[in-house]
Amino acid sequence: MAERVRVREIDDDEGRRLPRIVRRGAGSVVTWRRVQMVLLSAQGMDIAAIAEVAFTSAGRVRDVLRNFNTDGFRSLYPKYTGDRPPTFTLPHSLCLSAARSRRSPSPSRPSMICRSRSGA
Repeated sequence: MAERVRVREIDDDEGRRLPRIVRRGAGSVVTWRRVQMVLLSAQGMDIAAIAEVAFTSAGRVRDVLRNFNTDGFRSLYPKYTGDRPPTFTLPHSLCLSAARSRRSPSPSRPSMICRSRSGA
């Protein structure tokens, strides 16, 4: 059986801040759902019921509560990170621009194929 996870004791400042995030509704849906899970746990609702209300799994609810217990409000906000944009070498850029400027004999076959970037 999975361990019982509850949200830690919430102080007055956090108690005011959490409902404000839910009521405001602006921002990320991810943040709103995570705050909803924390609030429901603070009100004494069990993990299975929170998962049913939030349309997610019980494991996900446990993860959110554990993260909130350790990291606080930082854990409620999503950490989106993008990949690094591709860097092209000068020969590769010239090859691409030359390929774009030439007409292809058939649309399905390009007229010029550039070699892949070295090290990529």
